[in-house]
Amino acid sequence: MAERSTAAVDVADNSGDKPLAAGAAKATADGVDTQNGKTSDGPVPEKDGERANPAPAAAPELHSGHKLARRYRLEECVTRLDGFSSWRAMDEKLRRAVGVHLLPADHPRARSVLAAARSSALLGDPRFVQVLDAVEENDLVYVVHEWLPDATELTSVLADNTLEPHEAYQLVSQVSQAMAAAHREGLAHLRLTPSAILRTSTGQYRIRGLAVNAALRGITSDTPQRADTEAIGALLYASLTQRWPYENDAYGLRGLPKGVGLLAPDQVRAGVHRGLGELAMRALANDGATASRQEPACTSPEELAKAVAEMPRIRPPEPAFTAPPEYQHTTYQQGTYGRPAQVGMPSTQAVPSIPPPPLQSRTGRVLKWGVAALLIVALGLGSWQLADSLLEHGKSGGGDNTQTQQQGPNDAAQKKELAPLSIKSAKEYAPDGSPQNDALVPKTYDGDASTYWRTKSFDDGPEFKIKDGVGIVYDLGSEQEVSEASIALKYPGDHTTMTLYAADSMHPSKGSIGSMKKIATTTTKDTAVKMTAEKPVKVRYVLVWITAMPYGEYADFSKAGYKQGISDVKFKG
Repeated sequence: MAERSTAAVDVADNSGDKPLAAGAAKATADGVDTQNGKTSDGPVPEKDGERANPAPAAAPELHSGHKLARRYRLEECVTRLDGFSSWRAMDEKLRRAVGVHLLPADHPRARSVLAAARSSALLGDPRFVQVLDAVEENDLVYVVHEWLPDATELTSVLADNTLEPHEAYQLVSQVSQAMAAAHREGLAHLRLTPSAILRTSTGQYRIRGLAVNAALRGITSDTPQRADTEAIGALLYASLTQRWPYENDAYGLRGLPKGVGLLAPDQVRAGVHRGLGELAMRALANDGATASRQEPACTSPEELAKAVAEMPRIRPPEPAFTAPPEYQHTTYQQGTYGRPAQVGMPSTQAVPSIPPPPLQSRTGRVLKWGVAALLIVALGLGSWQLADSLLEHGKSGGGDNTQTQQQGPNDAAQKKELAPLSIKSAKEYAPDGSPQNDALVPKTYDGDASTYWRTKSFDDGPEFKIKDGVGIVYDLGSEQEVSEASIALKYPGDHTTMTLYAADSMHPSKGSIGSMKKIATTTTKDTAVKMTAEKPVKVRYVLVWITAMPYGEYADFSKAGYKQGISDVKFKG
């Protein structure tokens, strides 16, 4: 079971790529010009020290149905540009959609693309679209990345309307924090456009194209932090105004009027949130613009993230209350049912005669008396049986009392309820020296079902391939007779295999799993596990050892893969 180290690479953009500063050279589309629907192959823009290297090599001539590594089946070509192509593909091993960038191994950018993919993969930040593979084989270089079918490009979102202030606040907050983390690791994006931002169904924003997208197009910059900060400012400006903050139209958005320079957002559209508008200007001030107040310009994603954190938090709008429809009286409640016809009313409008009340007819009376007779008979039979059983019990009462007194101690021992055993401390057991998430171990016995410890995500499963397993050692404080364990798991599915072992300390010696005494074992598809020992085991340290885990989708910043989590552990004895 191989662990993933993943980060971001984007699906090729399908919108026009305009410069991120007024007066910069016009950019080319990433494959499809949204204005005229044609493929464009113009030069890559240069600005703020950014340099675009030429790429004369042609994109590999592949077709739908071609397989890479006997695993990734190409299905649809998204972009073919500058000697590389981008595809939607199917991972036939894990049966999921993925994206693939392809270019010849002799392409002048092939080495830089591989280096960018491998370095961005080390970031492992789930706020970026994840790199799944970066390979050179058979004269081809290809990068495989996540495909998010439930996510929507910011380009499509802004085509409909501006973002609400709360949504715009979340956008600039999440993107600036993610890019600040990337720059701390020495990684830049250099192509942060509306098509590089994805909004998931849960409201989270994810960034695609970290390092790799710029490497594919040969874009570099002498001031990468400044370039990415201005790009985030442009995204915020567009989200507030539905206009691109430069003279040229781009990404389905109209540009600003020519010759007037950069206008403040509230001068472009009425009702713009003042604090967010000023924040956009501070980020865009990198290229000579002036902020609307005497606040300093933000020159790095770190500074922008701090400026966002200092703003008053913008709460989401209150849900609209829909009044229930006005109550409508029925015809019966209005009193027309059974009403005698009025004098002079035509015969066609006369109300039918009133039916007799229930059980007042001859058949109804017979039925009523029959049911009453059956109830009387049933009560008599029941009383007779009860009296007879009481008499029989009185006759044999003496012998039974003696027998009960003789069997009482045995019954009490057999039916003795198990008592909870308190957990004093716990620690991950990682014989290979690679723990999963040791800092979260206390959350498995804190009494809060909403908190949990979880493993990393693995590519292969359910059984481990490169590890013997993962687990946690629990200290009960002193030797106790352990009879039962109840464990609440995070992820359901096929399947989880767990075993309880009696350990000799909080740090069992390496490779000692086979020498430990087994208490109980189970395999389940559920999230609630109850493990019972054949006979109580006296032990102080109990190891919960996991050797198989189900597949789980991306959630709570944990990437998709074979993984498991524990939210609650209780021992009884």
